Amino acid sequence: MENLLDNLKNLLQKDERLVSEGELLKNKIIELALKLDKDLIELLLSDEKIKEVFFKQIGEAIVFDKDKFIKFISNKQFLPDSYTAFKNKIGLVDEKDEFISEKKEVVLSWPYKDCILEGGMTKEDQKRDEIFWNEILAPDEISRLLDPKVFTNAKRIDKNGEHKLDNFKTDENGDIKDNLIIKGNNLLALHSLKKRFVGKVKLIYIDPPYNREANTFYNDSFKHSSWLTFMRNRLEVAKDLLKNDGVIFIQCDDSEYPYLKALIDEIKDLEYELTYYVQVRYAQKTLTENSNYQKLIEQVLCYKKKNFIPNKPRGKYNLEKFCWEIKELRKGEVKEINGKKVEIFKPGEYTIEKVEPNLEALKETWASGHLLKTTAKFFAQYLAPRKNKDGLGVLYKVYDIGEDGLGYRYFTGPQKEKATKGKYYSGIPLQQREKIRNGDISKDLVINNFYNMADVYGNCRSEGGVELRSGKKPELWIKTLMDIGSKTEDIVLDFFMGTGTTCAVAHKMGRQYIGVEQLDYGENSAVVRLKNVINGDQTGISKEVGWKGGGDFVYMELAKWNENFVEKIQKAKTKEEFKQLWKTMKEKAFLSYKVDIKTIDENAKDFEDLSIENQKRFLLECLDKNHLYVNYSEIDDEEYDISKEDKKVNKEFYGK
Repeated sequence: MENLLDNLKNLLQKDERLVSEGELLKNKIIELALKLDKDLIELLLSDEKIKEVFFKQIGEAIVFDKDKFIKFISNKQFLPDSYTAFKNKIGLVDEKDEFISEKKEVVLSWPYKDCILEGGMTKEDQKRDEIFWNEILAPDEISRLLDPKVFTNAKRIDKNGEHKLDNFKTDENGDIKDNLIIKGNNLLALHSLKKRFVGKVKLIYIDPPYNREANTFYNDSFKHSSWLTFMRNRLEVAKDLLKNDGVIFIQCDDSEYPYLKALIDEIKDLEYELTYYVQVRYAQKTLTENSNYQKLIEQVLCYKKKNFIPNKPRGKYNLEKFCWEIKELRKGEVKEINGKKVEIFKPGEYTIEKVEPNLEALKETWASGHLLKTTAKFFAQYLAPRKNKDGLGVLYKVYDIGEDGLGYRYFTGPQKEKATKGKYYSGIPLQQREKIRNGDISKDLVINNFYNMADVYGNCRSEGGVELRSGKKPELWIKTLMDIGSKTEDIVLDFFMGTGTTCAVAHKMGRQYIGVEQLDYGENSAVVRLKNVINGDQTGISKEVGWKGGGDFVYMELAKWNENFVEKIQKAKTKEEFKQLWKTMKEKAFLSYKVDIKTIDENAKDFEDLSIENQKRFLLECLDKNHLYVNYSEIDDEEYDISKEDKKVNKEFYGK
């Protein structure tokens, strides 16, 4: 047995997928065995002793005994540690008396993408390969995790401060018209929002954790498979909130960009629209001196519902193209039109002589009877030709109408309608004719997919009166996306709200917004920022949109239950604290059905011998994740002690 163990360990060390910091990853080995991974099987077949134990010869075929291999790997003699040994000993098993560490449902692997990752967004003080309280829950472990939750601590915040929420603002259809800020787990908040906002959100912008091994406010170092599960869970419910002409923007970097795109391509009812490439750092600024590369670019994936049409930016026609440049003109003959002298020029060297035509007389002559005004040096009539019948440009010079000190403008003459096609040779699309006749010379411009956020938008660290050193996005960048994807009074959603940039921009631009955040940013929170916005904050886009202040929003929190214990466990630092927490959990927490309280108490000494990190890990795993927050269906349960005020708010939100 000992030789086989050592032999197998040495063999598996050759596969870098199975090794982290010099240690074999038991769960990863089991995962690949369950998938009948080709490389793993070839590796096992390369050793005759291993081949003899875990493979059978059936005729000409060699068959891998997967179950035997997994049981061997799961044996406590293989890669034993104090935590695994303790967990197995005390009976953390499922209803079939199988150790949960052996079940495929707890393998953190993308192949099990139908599972749910209950992902808390707590900052880590100590870096790890995996955040152990972000558990992947198998479908058969989920009963009421995604049920609507109770909201608590609801209040309306305006320029006069915070007030108890009496009722929501609604329209004639009963739709909530309030801006909402929700504190709590974003996956569960999204499912709670479905009751009132399915098919009503126009635009979603999120800036999720980038999964790039960074120690930031976000849990930003998930394993790859966990991150994909984490994102899929949230995007699948978020897309249900979108209108049929809605759009979602997801900012990321190349750590996960290609995988994220492949993931979203699989989500039903979302169609790929475009990828924006955004320069987020100054080209001359390096992040660390020992970096081999300077990463300047991030990506923003744009996915849409089927009826989405972007709002194109507007620009003015360059009417100079409808007449000859001044430098191409030479002095020509002077003609009399309606008794007034008009100087006519042909292409050539520029010379000029002042004449005094009458503008009103010219209007009577021209077919349109209308002149167009631009901010450049030229006017042009909407029927303007490039050339006359002789192939020469014709230009009229008109005095006494200039607004920039020149005192004159140039006009081209009329072009008759072409009988065969019924179109004008003006260079301006015929469908624009009526707009141009009425003085509107604007046109749709194409949307760029590259933006230099660093050089153009500037440093946004202190925008809104809140600070974030890394990851904060400029208001002008969010406005750019909001201009493309929404209009006034549309609903905008950000469920990785951070310091509230999206909501601040939406507030200033007259959009209704919903923001969700789990982290506590303290004095740099979105609530602080939005209070500043209401009071007339002049940073960011304020001057551009003429923001003067005003408005309000409603703040609510998801009512915690087991989440209270999660937070206490995460903050605990001593074994005595964990001991007391276990006593409280037995009385008040909802524990997992896998937990045998009696057996744990009988092995209290083994629990005390665990490291602080493993005690923390164990207690977190004991909690039933279906009861992190209070379900709305249990709002009247006296155990939760929900106030009358909270009951009123919830019944109005969810409907009687």
